Amino acid sequence: MKKVLCIGLAICVIVGFAQAQQTVKIGLNYPETGPYSVQGLDQLRAAQLAVEEINAAGGILGKKIELVKRDSKSKASLAKKNAAELIDTEGVSMIFGGSASSVAVATGHVAYEKNIPFFGTLTYSTATTGKDGHRTTFRECYDAWAGAKGIASYLKENYSGKKYYYITADYTWGWTTEAAVRKFSGTEDKKAHKGMITPFPGASEGDFKKALSLAKIIKPDVLVLVLFGKDMSTAIRIATSMGLKQNMQIIVPNLTLGMAASGGAKVMEGVIGALPWTWQVPYKYGYKRGQKFVETFATKYNRYPSTSGASAYTILYEYKAAVERAGSFATNQVIKALEGHKYSLLKDDQFWRNFDHQSVQTVYAVKCKSANEVLKDKYKLDYFEILSAKAGDAVFITKDEWVAARKAAGKAPELEPLRSSASE
Repeated sequence: MKKVLCIGLAICVIVGFAQAQQTVKIGLNYPETGPYSVQGLDQLRAAQLAVEEINAAGGILGKKIELVKRDSKSKASLAKKNAAELIDTEGVSMIFGGSASSVAVATGHVAYEKNIPFFGTLTYSTATTGKDGHRTTFRECYDAWAGAKGIASYLKENYSGKKYYYITADYTWGWTTEAAVRKFSGTEDKKAHKGMITPFPGASEGDFKKALSLAKIIKPDVLVLVLFGKDMSTAIRIATSMGLKQNMQIIVPNLTLGMAASGGAKVMEGVIGALPWTWQVPYKYGYKRGQKFVETFATKYNRYPSTSGASAYTILYEYKAAVERAGSFATNQVIKALEGHKYSLLKDDQFWRNFDHQSVQTVYAVKCKSANEVLKDKYKLDYFEILSAKAGDAVFITKDEWVAARKAAGKAPELEPLRSSASE
């Protein structure tokens, strides 16, 4: 009997080892709960769709993807713990995800320490690939600098010389986004263009009411909400109920479809913002692969994908392509295969820039449509009118500007060299 049990255990071990050899684990560190959970759900759905497609086509180098997920709750400390667990316990070959730049920076630090690639999915702080950038960190979406520069021409054309007021989330994305919008709109004088910081995470309706009440007293021409996720939708509903939209143009520098839908069609009317992708882009500019993604996603989930989902989907395909170009899952080889590589999937050409690992790409300025137009759509999600498309080379931070920011932060003017490894 003991002999039979031993044989059975040996078979189980062999089968388990064989299955492990046939799979590759990839970690998704995303906000399942918390203020950015809507964006997190979109990432998960798009990631699952990409995994299904890639596995059906044979996987990556013959290995099927096993997606291992953790809930960051948009808290940097938890994201850091998750990242260590994903690498040390689960043995993932790559980590991606996130909907807060504090989370992306924390995850990126852990990934660098353990020499595992990390791809930021929804992280707009310039710090992510700037002063806190690492050789193992890549950002697929745009950053606050590019977003602000993408809408700068509209702001200058329509609101030059006007008074601005800023309400900003108190963390790295909020700080760098406000700074970028101020720079490119010519409103760096904080005495003339005042603002207020709101807590993150954990801002209450009371915090937003306090900040918006001051805006009502100051009476700016332009109200800039440097808020994201549920915080933005909460603040903009309060602003609307206070009647602020009647006398102020509201700007949301970084918009997503989920944020617009959370705010609601009537509340979002006329709001101006920027984003790196929206589901209308493939149809407006004729990108067939992007159209296929939108239609497959919509059929599966009964809604359109947002920026967050598009980025997660693209990252998995880009990781697959890099591994296959390298012929290896080894981190150093994958990094070499990514650096300087041009790609196009859901829109026009993008490329992974060598010096900072930013995906340089087109940036879109958008305006929220009227409630009537939004509600005509079968999913009631036709929120954005595309105002302009700015080429990536014209809006992303230059190498000289990047080096200056790194030096100002006391960081080296280049990313770290690749780690030496006997296995690579």
